[in-house]
Amino acid sequence: MRADPFAELSTALIDQGFVHAPAATMRAALSPYGVLPGWDAFAASWDDLGLDTYMADGGRYRRRRHAVFLADPDGPIRRDAHQPHWQSRDYNALNGGIQRWFDPVLPEIGDGAALRGILAFCRKLFEAQSGARNWKIEIHQFRIEARPDSAGKPTPEGAHRDGVDHVLVLMVARTNIAEGTTTIHALDGTTLGSFTLAEPLDAALVDDHRVAHGVTPVRPLDPALPAHRDVLVVTFARR
Repeated sequence: MRADPFAELSTALIDQGFVHAPAATMRAALSPYGVLPGWDAFAASWDDLGLDTYMADGGRYRRRRHAVFLADPDGPIRRDAHQPHWQSRDYNALNGGIQRWFDPVLPEIGDGAALRGILAFCRKLFEAQSGARNWKIEIHQFRIEARPDSAGKPTPEGAHRDGVDHVLVLMVARTNIAEGTTTIHALDGTTLGSFTLAEPLDAALVDDHRVAHGVTPVRPLDPALPAHRDVLVVTFARR
């Protein structure tokens, strides 16, 4: 009998505080939520992200879109008004402490079956973890670009917590990219694990109260060709 991928992920997240979920497991876990048929169009939307101009390190290697959703107990997930992304400097010493306005996630992506299915999956998983049922959900589409003379930094702030309850990092695409290793750390800094999200639908799931996470810089495999790393980051925070 095939193991239940949802139960595997839930158990591992409870036991460890994080999970490295390979694409095959995520595909099986997301399939009941209608994510896969619209995946190609969903992934293609990463070609239309605006430049992140808030980088305190002066970098121009990150593109992104952002959206906020809300979930009430027993109610549907609904999109909230467009608003800035804000983190305190306690959680983001590099770019925190200011309101950062990013281009909104496009309506057809925010309302599309792929993203809605991912959110439904996350909601069920994270509610099983914490018992919370009243959420602020933030969606981030990230593209990190690497150039021959300049590495791209997926987490320029270093290993960090996001100041939320739960995090999903879902690989969308790696194009001509080397490196980009995800590292997981205990709150005292001890490294608990490392892995590379290499294939579409590879994922990291994180209990933000228990562990910190980071990603090493990315570089182009072929310096003559465009190089970028595309991920979806979803955060759930109790309201």
